[in-house]
Amino acid sequence: MDKEKSIALLNNLIEINNDRIAGYETAAEETQEADLKALFSQFIKTSKKFKEELVTEVQKLGGTPTWETKTEGKVFRAWMGFKTALTAHHSRSILNSCEIGEDVVVNAYNNALSNHGKDLSVEQQAMISAQYATINAEYDQIKGRRDMLAEQK
Repeated sequence: MDKEKSIALLNNLIEINNDRIAGYETAAEETQEADLKALFSQFIKTSKKFKEELVTEVQKLGGTPTWETKTEGKVFRAWMGFKTALTAHHSRSILNSCEIGEDVVVNAYNNALSNHGKDLSVEQQAMISAQYATINAEYDQIKGRRDMLAEQK
């Protein structure tokens, strides 16, 4: 296990969670629906918890945790704000944007586990696998809500 690669990988997942937090904060501001605000709040809490776990691991390795977001995440949030302004805070548009963001998160976690597992300790792999399972379940909730709205049309 290469400690520097581990730190870089963990910091990448921290950035992904920072993006997810900011994305759902934007989504919560954009929606008018209380149930979606509550759902997005739950997802923010999830990512804050995951971020804390990842920060702890980076610190254990002697690294400095990142507090940044990815450039793609900033562009995504700006697009979500623009798109929802044009569609008058339409829930399905917000959920579509959230799904795009979740695709990025799921792919980042899948990539970390599938392609870089050797750069992680067994404990880190278990932690990231558990986070990945939760994120996948939340992703399914977003798709389910979006599909439900599509059926109502």
